Amino acid sequence: GSEIRPMVLDVQGREVKVPMASEECDIARFSFRDLCAKAAGAADYLAIGERFHTVFIENVPKLQYHEVNLVRRWITLIDALYENHVKLVILAETKPEEMFQVDLENEHCDEVFAFDRTRSRMEEMRTENYLRKKWTGHVQLRDDVDRAKQIDYMQ
Repeated sequence: GSEIRPMVLDVQGREVKVPMASEECDIARFSFRDLCAKAAGAADYLAIGERFHTVFIENVPKLQYHEVNLVRRWITLIDALYENHVKLVILAETKPEEMFQVDLENEHCDEVFAFDRTRSRMEEMRTENYLRKKWTGHVQLRDDVDRAKQIDYMQ
């Protein structure tokens, strides 16, 4: 079996912590809070999508409008994983169509329109057609990781 352990991705000089990962199998597991409760951006999420072909995210809550930073990060995360054709397994409090609810006063805000696209992408990521797509993680990134491992072993 593959060793499962925490690891760190270097993203533009910053560390992105991955709580559980199998480097051999290119899979990772996060909680929603790991990914969205702290300052993170598209580069961080793209690095995850480029490094792991399968990502598990647990404890995904029902999002509220007043949690706009969490909503924006979730939108950005899903976009990044979708663009890399990552296989995504979400353990959530609710179904995608119920994940982000707003009141009538806020129904025309940018996040509502953006989340509609995110909801659609989450639904598509569950389809057989999407699951057949080839992961587009960068070979260069994997080569760099393999080179770094070789250097570690030589020292």
